[in-house]
Amino acid sequence: MSRYRGPRFKKIRRLGALPGLTSKRPIDEESGSELRNQSRSSKKSQYCIRLEEKQKLRFHYGLTERQLLKYVRIAGKAKGSTGQVLLQLLEMRLDNILFRLGMASTIPQARQLVNHRHVLVNGRIVDIPSYRCKPQDIITAKDEQKSRTLIQNSLKLAKSDPRKKLPNHLTLHPFQYKEQYKGQYKGLVNQIIDSKWVGLKINELLVVEYYSRQT
Repeated sequence: MSRYRGPRFKKIRRLGALPGLTSKRPIDEESGSELRNQSRSSKKSQYCIRLEEKQKLRFHYGLTERQLLKYVRIAGKAKGSTGQVLLQLLEMRLDNILFRLGMASTIPQARQLVNHRHVLVNGRIVDIPSYRCKPQDIITAKDEQKSRTLIQNSLKLAKSDPRKKLPNHLTLHPFQYKEQYKGQYKGLVNQIIDSKWVGLKINELLVVEYYSRQT
């Protein structure tokens, strides 16, 4: 199954907030949406509930079905809780790290930045959105005006959005030693993310249960 490119509000109305998919909010009042979701949830089967949790994870991180299943299998072979390891794997993807740093407004935008070679990791171009970041990795814009401008504009939007909070496993540092880098920032990965800082409200155990027959 390919990556979703359809109407984003349609998914939000059905699944709830998906900050990685879009930074916009649907026109519906939030309270009304919650009431409708609660009324529908009482009629859902257990399979449907697990399916929706899986879909939330897939659309938020912008994955294909095959990619998500691959991550579930990797998490299942690792030590620790499969659900928590799965979230850590997804959160440490380069496209998601750019999004969480505020260097991109959404994960699709972050993926485009990486694919178009605008992003450096430890001083080298990385053009693979699924690249797994590690502690002490440094993420910056490529030393070209277009790359710096794209990321700088996203950072300005992120700073003006009260909903966006920098998780404790990431840090933004301003460049201070060169005049041409004035106003530019570099992102630092401090550590592997703690589960409480995951950027999506999700019951990861239901996702693992959904895939239990396929792994």
